[in-house]
Amino acid sequence: MSAQPRRVLVLNGPNLGRLGSREPDVYGATSYSGLVEECTRLGKELGFAAEVRETNDEGEMIRWLHEAADGSIPVIINPGAFTHYSYGMRDAAAQRTAPLIEVHISNPYAREEFRHNSVIAAIASGTVAGFGIGSYRLALRALAEELNG
Repeated sequence: MSAQPRRVLVLNGPNLGRLGSREPDVYGATSYSGLVEECTRLGKELGFAAEVRETNDEGEMIRWLHEAADGSIPVIINPGAFTHYSYGMRDAAAQRTAPLIEVHISNPYAREEFRHNSVIAAIASGTVAGFGIGSYRLALRALAEELNG
């Protein structure tokens, strides 16, 4: 009998549901459904049951982070615009009881100055940015390495 795959939440903030049509020169041509498929596929390959979610609602993101903390569920999070100002989300993420990896499709430091600040980075296990959808693949692989030693 094989072990149940480890549950992982892949959380996405505002406007990420518009991938593929939103500024493809910055965020690439992969659609949100393509991102979901890729995370689910690679997660399964790595022994994870990846649940990919997206919200434009800060309160919903905070509730998901509480769910992860209460269940010791690892998180990969692309907070989107919440990255730069959501102290409520940061406080929820700080309650983590499992690894939390921040991801960004673009490199925030190569963009507008307001994007250079992340309220999540200081409490995250690590940050992966600037590799397009590959940032999620790198984060999933880093998570697998961290959890499996």
